[in-house]
Amino acid sequence: MKNAHRYLVGSVLLLCMVSLRAADHADSPGNVADPAADLTDVFAWTTPNATQVNLIIGVPAAQFSNAVQYVINVESSSAYGRTGTKVQIICQFAVNQSVECWVGGFDYLQGTASATTGLRSVTGRMLAFVGRRNDPFFFNGPGLRRTLDIVAAAAPGLTFDTAGCPILDAGTSNALITELQTGGDSFALGSPSFLVLQVDKSLIAPGGNILAVDASTHRS
Repeated sequence: MKNAHRYLVGSVLLLCMVSLRAADHADSPGNVADPAADLTDVFAWTTPNATQVNLIIGVPAAQFSNAVQYVINVESSSAYGRTGTKVQIICQFAVNQSVECWVGGFDYLQGTASATTGLRSVTGRMLAFVGRRNDPFFFNGPGLRRTLDIVAAAAPGLTFDTAGCPILDAGTSNALITELQTGGDSFALGSPSFLVLQVDKSLIAPGGNILAVDASTHRS
């Protein structure tokens, strides 16, 4: 197996309610051509009592691939800068979208996780949901493209201040603002597929309360 796509990294301090978000949409041609292996979103946050960790990854596809492993890596440590303990959460899918997930050697679940109540492992320490949901990010694609066209047309006549910033006349400035405020959300109808996990913190934080979280996809 190989690391096929983007590597997303962040940290979350589990002693308090801190969330981690990372996102990337429609990036390289290779990822666009292989949407089921292209991670768009990674989210991580704790429950209010900090006993469980919620983890979400998304792909810009109608369903997850049965030829891809989806991996969430968690490294826990007791202090920043210290070498931590690593635990992998590995999930894979069948053609019918039933899912198997392993949390290290500590817990396992298998089955259909499309119900809003989710699918719980036998031990009860891991809960999974798989389904399509609205993209949490807003992006005005048409407005941005029109804005770039205006900038390109104005570029030959621009002058710059001492900080190197372009000096725009009121008409150009208002036109740019108008285009960026109109055009709607290009992600509104995307409905990417999401894998949502809720895992007992004790399973993924043996090294301490500071977690580093990243996700990757691996196609054989």
